[in-house]
Amino acid sequence: MSNKKIGKSERDSQNRIIKLFQNELHYAYLGDWEEQARIQPIEEHLLFDYLIKDGKYSRTLAQKAVDKLVKTATSLSDDLYETNKEVYKLLRYGITVREELGQPKETVWLIDWKKPTTNEFAVAEEVTVKGKHTKRPDVVLFVNGIAVGIIELKRSKVGVSEGIRQNLDNQKPEFIQKYFTTMQLVMAGNDTQGLRYGTIETSEKYYLKWKEESTKEYDYLIDKQVSQLCEKSRLLELIHDFIVFDKGTKKLCRPNQYFGITAAQTHVKTKTGGILWHTQGSGKSLTMVWLTKWIRENVKDSRVLIITDRQELDDQIEKLFTGVNETIYRTKSGRDLLATLNEKNESLVCSLVHKFGRKSDEGDYDSYIEELKNSLPTDFKAKGDIYVFVDECHRTQSGKLHDAMKMILPDSLFIGFTGTPLLKKDKQKSIEVFGPYIGDPYKFDEAVEDGVVLDLLYEARDVEQFITDQQSIDEWFEAETRGLTDVAKIQVKQKWGTMQKVLGSKSRLEKIVFDIVKDFKVKPRLSTGEGNAMLVSGSVYQACKYYELFQNAGFKDCAIITSYQPHHGDIKGEETGEDSPTDKLLKYEVYTKMLKGQSTEDFEALAKALFINEPNKMKLLIVVDKLLTGFDAPSATYLYIDKNMQDHGLFQAICRVNRVDTDDKDYGYIVDYKDLFKSLQKSIGDYTSEVFDGYDEDDVKGLLKDRFTESRERLETALEVLRAMCEPIYPKDEPTYIKFFCGNTEKPLDIKDTEDKRVGLYKAVVSLIRAYANVANEIHKLGYSSKQAQEIKEEVKYYSDLRETIKRASGDYIDLKRFEPGMRQLMDMYLDAKSSKKISDFENKSLVDLIVHVSEPSAEYQSKNRREAVAETIENNVRKAIVEEAKANPKYYEKMSALLDELILLRKEEAVSYAEYLEKIKELAGKVATPSSSANYPSSLNTRAKQALYDNLENNEHLALIVHSTIIENKLDGWRDGGIKEKKLMLAVGRVVNDIDTTLHIMEIIKAQNEY
Repeated sequence: MSNKKIGKSERDSQNRIIKLFQNELHYAYLGDWEEQARIQPIEEHLLFDYLIKDGKYSRTLAQKAVDKLVKTATSLSDDLYETNKEVYKLLRYGITVREELGQPKETVWLIDWKKPTTNEFAVAEEVTVKGKHTKRPDVVLFVNGIAVGIIELKRSKVGVSEGIRQNLDNQKPEFIQKYFTTMQLVMAGNDTQGLRYGTIETSEKYYLKWKEESTKEYDYLIDKQVSQLCEKSRLLELIHDFIVFDKGTKKLCRPNQYFGITAAQTHVKTKTGGILWHTQGSGKSLTMVWLTKWIRENVKDSRVLIITDRQELDDQIEKLFTGVNETIYRTKSGRDLLATLNEKNESLVCSLVHKFGRKSDEGDYDSYIEELKNSLPTDFKAKGDIYVFVDECHRTQSGKLHDAMKMILPDSLFIGFTGTPLLKKDKQKSIEVFGPYIGDPYKFDEAVEDGVVLDLLYEARDVEQFITDQQSIDEWFEAETRGLTDVAKIQVKQKWGTMQKVLGSKSRLEKIVFDIVKDFKVKPRLSTGEGNAMLVSGSVYQACKYYELFQNAGFKDCAIITSYQPHHGDIKGEETGEDSPTDKLLKYEVYTKMLKGQSTEDFEALAKALFINEPNKMKLLIVVDKLLTGFDAPSATYLYIDKNMQDHGLFQAICRVNRVDTDDKDYGYIVDYKDLFKSLQKSIGDYTSEVFDGYDEDDVKGLLKDRFTESRERLETALEVLRAMCEPIYPKDEPTYIKFFCGNTEKPLDIKDTEDKRVGLYKAVVSLIRAYANVANEIHKLGYSSKQAQEIKEEVKYYSDLRETIKRASGDYIDLKRFEPGMRQLMDMYLDAKSSKKISDFENKSLVDLIVHVSEPSAEYQSKNRREAVAETIENNVRKAIVEEAKANPKYYEKMSALLDELILLRKEEAVSYAEYLEKIKELAGKVATPSSSANYPSSLNTRAKQALYDNLENNEHLALIVHSTIIENKLDGWRDGGIKEKKLMLAVGRVVNDIDTTLHIMEIIKAQNEY
């Protein structure tokens, strides 16, 4: 057995670390000061000697500077923060003194920041300090005789937290508070856990661990971390560039912020833009502040413009800059921004993308850009070397903003900031706009591992609904929609048959309200009044309904916070004469009652303040989109989700509950009523995986080209379809169009007979509008001239107007408002719900662990009995196969899907034995896998492709064979190009099928066949 000691004494570690400071970091050793008592953190003689060395400053100036520093550092009343802040200013910006009265002022630099190695670095140990009670820190670091760092060491088997608490004790007035007035790095460590660092008054949970690769091997982690943090240049860089005094809290950078900013500094030097992605809650705003300050001090003639789309972030940025001795000018409008850029007076500017409408919680980019363009003076030329920071740059809109800003500031460097990774759909766009990632993205699982954010616990709950009387529903619907065309009836059904409406039924919402009220009685932190919760609702109407139900249940400490603002204009034209109110009326009434005469802004500010500071007085906030994103959103303990969410939205929402809070908050809790586990899995997978690594420049160019080519083809195909549809109509005037698409509008039979044509027109126009909307703001990049772009715009408007005209002429257009009260009542009367039941049981395993380290929930997390689980697994696999194959033959797989549903129903009703069920499901799986062997097709239809045509052409064998031959004769190599080749084949198939809708449907099926 080794004779090495385990759990070595603190002394052994201290000896080794003192040697490391001397031999590796080349600090001078000042000695063991146990026997000499000190009362202040400045060794005056060492500082004086440094200042007069090599005739740097005269003895008079040096003495005056030393006296000023000592006076500032020792005149401590009770506020360590304020004194430390004043000392920091003297260290960072120098001390201004005069040789004698009448002489000019000179700045004496106590530390030479530009040439780190010319300073005198030293270390002392066992430093006895006298205070109200004497204490003896283990290791103190000095620069030019000024104590800037302190380390408390613990033996291996004593936790680092003991050392942290010792540091916190030492900073109290009862001990040696005055010794910390010059301190910048306050550290604690041991040989087993390594080093933790903070600064003055940093609470235990915010002490950080330094993470950085090293080429050198160390026996102990603490040695590696000390050598990285306390290396001379690094130590001074951290003090100079990475400290901020923010509203009463002194903060030091986290490793991810340090490396993000140093990577960004390289981008600034080489004038290349990019994106900084640091996960939600890891200090993005501070990263912005530190980078700005560095640019301002290191780039000649530089100006920084920060663009945000939230009032609160604008406020926060202003306060932070004031904290680092910088004044920032907040522009009042787009016009003001341009005037400010045109002059050279303000070097630090922030601009808010003002919320012109009430469209959403995000800024209204379009109106902001419009205002900028309209306000642009003819002689405009932005002054200075401008750097533009765009917050939340993953938002799609930031591309438009970027184009507008590029026009105004062609030579500026743009840097995007985001707390969420760029998902595939907007990654391409954002990287085209800003450039690749800067440094390494700081991912979610890393932040959890570092303790920057908390891990999450997830629970899925289901509120099962059932219909109480199907016949009454059908009769009610018929009575409610009497006299409407079939297309109009379908619109009512579509609006009210959506999952959103079903899930908004009163009985279901009631069960969720009872659930949450019960949680507040029994769940940790909620029941004690220390915790709070947010409920994410699917719509503002639903949020108002929830609020009403909570009030009725006697749960009064809650509020709705959405982007809705009640205005008397909302209720104009809303009275339908029915007994119950329309959606808009209900929202207006609930909000008016809740606000009790206050403005929405004042009410929200108060509710939010209570929620954060006194959760027992504001226990629950009901939200839709607002407060779920952005740094200003409050943190909560529980998040209840009753809204379909994915990607950024879902991730930002769950980050409401993962903020570090009091010591008793170990996890954030998510309760999910919408079965979002798969979305959550994908979201967190995205946020922790390697798939989001940066593109290089060539990739960006390729991406750009591909996207524009694709977009142009999509737009032209949509136009071709409509032109072909309207080609037989002559003359192209309103009466002829109406006759073609509606027949004689006074004859109901004509309206019915022309229904298919109209539905085809409506679908085709929607496709065109979508294709156009995707490229409208960058249509010139698709290669169109201004004249062509204008012609396309007019043609899109022409077809859009045609759709509206035909809808009104045929009676297909209906005002859905008048159906709201009746349909809402129908839902509430005939839909009932059972109490919620827990459908997942992941409580013992954290969400990140479950998703990052385990691909599927393992057996121990499955709450159902084994038989049930096996049955469901088989069904899911069969369902997956059906879904995957359905594109190739929708009609056939519709039948298979119905068969599967029937089987599931039988199993649930236990109408078949388990063995019989397995046989049936096996047989069904066989049919799904090899359709040709299981169906009675005519012998001529001997391939899967022919069979698919037959199934989807109303079992017309002759037509299926003609379409098959047409495909074989007309398809060109690589015909699935979404362009000319595909159009040629579509036109050929269209001539045979002779119906535009059927042609479009059949083309999708043809595309899905391997045979073609």
